[in-house]
Amino acid sequence: MNTCSYIKNNGKKGPEQDISLDTLFELSEFFKFFGDTTRIRIIHLMLSGELSVNEIAEKLNLEQSVVSHQLRILRTANLVKPRRDGRKMFYSLDDEHIGLIFNTGLTHILHKKGK
Repeated sequence: MNTCSYIKNNGKKGPEQDISLDTLFELSEFFKFFGDTTRIRIIHLMLSGELSVNEIAEKLNLEQSVVSHQLRILRTANLVKPRRDGRKMFYSLDDEHIGLIFNTGLTHILHKKGK
């Protein structure tokens, strides 16, 4: 398993790495945002690029208010970022790490299903 360069590990691997309890708590909170099917569907759509609230609602067959609520949660978690163009709001994934996390989880699920 690769060790992320952001983690100071002092040459140690596994649970001996120097990761504070606060950081592990933040990681736990971060993963909670992936625990909702609607949010996962929105993230999946955004893998292909920026979308407006209306486009997301239409593609997922959801009410705009439902999409806006979930986007607000994703925005608070720094998983998506907004861009205003006149009266329209467009959203995209905050950075490439969000897509990597999604794709890693999906790869794991598909592997376990034998696909």
